[in-house]
Amino acid sequence: MTIYLDAVLALNFFLDLMLLMLTKALARDNAGKIRLLFGAFIASLIVPLTLFFPGSFVNGLLGKILYSALIILCAFGFTGIYRYMKLLLLFYFTSFAIGGGLTAIYFLLANPVAVTENGILTFNRGYGDPISWLFIIIGFPIVWYFTKHRMDEHASEKIRYDQLCEVNIQIKSSSFSTMGYIDSGNQLIDPLTKKPVVICDETFLKNWFSDDEWEQLKEANDRLDLDRIPKEWDSKIQVIPYHGVEGRSMFLLAIRPDQILIKYDNNNLMSTNVLVGIQFGTLIKDGSYHCLLHPQIMKLATIQTA
Repeated sequence: MTIYLDAVLALNFFLDLMLLMLTKALARDNAGKIRLLFGAFIASLIVPLTLFFPGSFVNGLLGKILYSALIILCAFGFTGIYRYMKLLLLFYFTSFAIGGGLTAIYFLLANPVAVTENGILTFNRGYGDPISWLFIIIGFPIVWYFTKHRMDEHASEKIRYDQLCEVNIQIKSSSFSTMGYIDSGNQLIDPLTKKPVVICDETFLKNWFSDDEWEQLKEANDRLDLDRIPKEWDSKIQVIPYHGVEGRSMFLLAIRPDQILIKYDNNNLMSTNVLVGIQFGTLIKDGSYHCLLHPQIMKLATIQTA
């Protein structure tokens, strides 16, 4: 039997990369792309190790567990035992979930195995059964997307919309904190960048502006005259078109923050892919919160570790 090692190695690299990407997404971790690529490369090396050293320690149960631990270490680093074990277990969960999904679909559509005197064997020739390869290449991303989409929906369903949480917003290297309200009715998204929009009121946002700058910004909003925006804020402010509750087309001035940090459910959630809409006035009379949070942020933000 001819084995094309480069093809098998490349296929395993991309499959391992997608598993690590799904692990990162489910854990909402902030690992970089280079680390994930390195982790996938280390994971793909199991192919030549298995072929050239079939009797090695790595092929045993304990060896595979330790090798998986090495993959997670390379892909995500180590900052604490709790985070590390969480990522390792999620990596196994995604592997079993996608592998089980592919197996279920494969056996539903075909029966590529035969029972012999030696046990159950698969039929492969050269690159392998072309249908099997095509099935993996097409089926793996589909099952991967379905798993991620369903887990995202599950996370959204668990969000407690009635909860207040502390919010810290950084703009122009200056940070201020306030209380935010997770508003299920806030579905505002910038139609151009697809970024979710949180709404902050005047009481909180004036921390970043002088009195003159705020008055100019207010005039720009009232007159729809963007030339009135203070020059120091030209690069940070944009206009978001949206439809009001009465169906009319309206415009909202928004700030591009450096980052937003949310303390939610004993975690620090960080996002840079967000806009801060300006509310000229107060959001609530008692001042219990000054920020309306977009529920999508709770799903897309990454968890920051100490």
